[in-house]
Amino acid sequence: MLLLRRRYRDLIVLSAPLAGMRSRSPTARTVAALSLTQLIGWGATFYLPAVTGPAMADELGMALPMVMAGPTIMLVVMAMVSWPLSAVFERHGTRPIMVLGSSLGAAGLLVMGLANGPVSYVLSWLILGLAGACMLTTPAQIAVAEIAGEKARQALGVLILAGGLTATIVWPLTGLLQAEWGWRITTLVYAAVTLSVCMPLHWTMLARRPGQKSAAKAAAEPAPIDRPRFVLLAMSFAANGFVTWGFALTIIILFEAAGLDHASALAAAAFMGIARWVGRMIDSLGGRRWSGFVTGLAGSALFPLSFIVLLLTSNFIGVMLFATLYGIATGVTAVTRATLPLQVFPAGAYARASARLAVPLNLSFAAAPPVFTAILTAAGPHAALWLALIMSIFAFCALLSLWLLHRRMNHASQQDVNLNGD
Repeated sequence: MLLLRRRYRDLIVLSAPLAGMRSRSPTARTVAALSLTQLIGWGATFYLPAVTGPAMADELGMALPMVMAGPTIMLVVMAMVSWPLSAVFERHGTRPIMVLGSSLGAAGLLVMGLANGPVSYVLSWLILGLAGACMLTTPAQIAVAEIAGEKARQALGVLILAGGLTATIVWPLTGLLQAEWGWRITTLVYAAVTLSVCMPLHWTMLARRPGQKSAAKAAAEPAPIDRPRFVLLAMSFAANGFVTWGFALTIIILFEAAGLDHASALAAAAFMGIARWVGRMIDSLGGRRWSGFVTGLAGSALFPLSFIVLLLTSNFIGVMLFATLYGIATGVTAVTRATLPLQVFPAGAYARASARLAVPLNLSFAAAPPVFTAILTAAGPHAALWLALIMSIFAFCALLSLWLLHRRMNHASQQDVNLNGD
């Protein structure tokens, strides 16, 4: 229990970025509530098999790789559902959809806890995929933008910081619950928590919208999403996401290929978590002064630089330098994925753009682990590292192209305004 108390103390760190918001403001309350529901939602679903997977495989008579494919199924379903949900978020807001997502999350975990074989196990992840599309990450970010207004970027930064605590808090807790009651009871406990904590918070803390819009608002055309900018942003985010999610399961192998023993590789991998938090704090604390493009381009540029360091190094100092650069890059880009659409697209299109961006993102997240594992097995660690370098350069170039296009289009719009004004 001492370990868990220490883990929960990490939540205190989140109070610093909230200093700019009154503690009793609707924005602060919403961010606090969503930080908790996102921690529960991701921890009870995607992160669950990392602890309970072996026990599930033994009892259900399934191969461990098939059990561990559950989160991949979840991400694919989330990708398929995100685009159709984009218009629903824009028309009705996030509150009813996230309440539904909480119910589906509890239902999926109930099916998993009662599963008796592969069919019911896969069914549980299909349900959790629907739940995730309705309540995890993208809906939460849209909900914050709905209520935070001009402070959306700062509030989103705090929400992303909270997400970084999920594995730190949930994995030890899941381990304790499983040791005490087994994986089935643990899963059912998480189902009950999702239903009794997440659903009421989504119902009470999120912005309410009137049942009917005014005739003028209903007749208005939706804010446009510029296709070239959307494509460039999606390509950059998906390419970097492919790298980070692919490395999530293979980074220790790459460290050992660089010449480290297993203990040193574990230490370097653990240090990356600290660097990742530094990266998230950099964007959260500097967001008022820096454009989202500045931090996004800086974080994206650190990725290829870090891979070059790892390709050229064969000692612990070099690996630690890589871990620092890579960790900061992942932290910065995690916040950029949530906040940059606010700067690129009209405020009225944020919900639609974010939900549609979730499609390539979730597909890249789902594909990355098996692809990187296959490359490691067939061609070795250095081949995976070269792929990551190429993908990260592509991501940086796409983001740089987006910035140049964004500047040019804004400049042209300003000239039109000035001419019309004259």
